[in-house]
Amino acid sequence: MAKTAALPADKRVTVDEIADYLYREITSLRLLPGTRISETDIAMRFGVSRQPVRDAFRRLETMDLILVRAKKATEVRKFSIRAIEKSRFVRAAVEAAALRQAAAMCDAAGGFQLDACIALQRKALAEKDFAGFAGLDYDFHKTICEIGKVPYAFDVIRSEKEKVDRLCILGLSKEDRMPQLVADHEAIATAVKAGDAERAVTAGMAHLGRLDDTIAAILVQSAAFFEDLDPPS
Repeated sequence: MAKTAALPADKRVTVDEIADYLYREITSLRLLPGTRISETDIAMRFGVSRQPVRDAFRRLETMDLILVRAKKATEVRKFSIRAIEKSRFVRAAVEAAALRQAAAMCDAAGGFQLDACIALQRKALAEKDFAGFAGLDYDFHKTICEIGKVPYAFDVIRSEKEKVDRLCILGLSKEDRMPQLVADHEAIATAVKAGDAERAVTAGMAHLGRLDDTIAAILVQSAAFFEDLDPPS
């Protein structure tokens, strides 16, 4: 198993903390796809019994981040092209609806919120802060939903986005796509502030489509990280 940093042992560790810690390790790619994870090793690292670790594993399994197999080693789940396509389909449908709502309801305050999001993204771009940009990306899409008065839409977007986050981070670190993504967000924000719903949706779908090139590049560079290589029929 890959080495992970030890945690402070001065407080009682909960299932939430174990799950959150492993989530960060996996989504940040400190634990790469295919890496084996031992219940015993994690329990020793946190100073707990195996039961809370097992509960944390179940939570991560429901997020498709780990693969738990009977009598076999648990491992960080590899990327799945089929799962990615499914997530993108669901997210695109919800995101398009949220963008239309945002364009219809954006006022001056909403415009200021979008401008603030873009300013922070430009700063992350200038500093080449890949991890920071990933968080700002979430904030931008959450802001769109809040402007459109559909905050619950972000719950779906976030859930589907989490399923491809590792792939996006791998793409950012290897290909430095941040300039294009920031430009996409600027185009979306401009359309929303102008109240142009269809232009906002077009820009939003183009933004989601950037993942196509990322997948193609990563398939060449890191094919071992995928569990299925045949495109869905």
